Amino acid sequence: MEATGEPYASVPVTTGVADYEEFYRLTPEQHARFLADPDAALAFVEECRLREHDDLLLQQPGWNRGTPS
Repeated sequence: MEATGEPYASVPVTTGVADYEEFYRLTPEQHARFLADPDAALAFVEECRLREHDDLLLQQPGWNRGTPS
């Protein structure tokens, strides 16, 4: 990902052939809240692993999307 200075969360995934990360856009408010409340950050990341925030992906995955590792 190109460095933009925008906050994001990332989740490691694997296709079985390659490992990579999926990046999820955060608002500045979310970023501040997650820094202050690690439990809220963990809950958000778990929701990302369950693909509940795909609308926030910085890059859409290809046809062979990996699974969280």
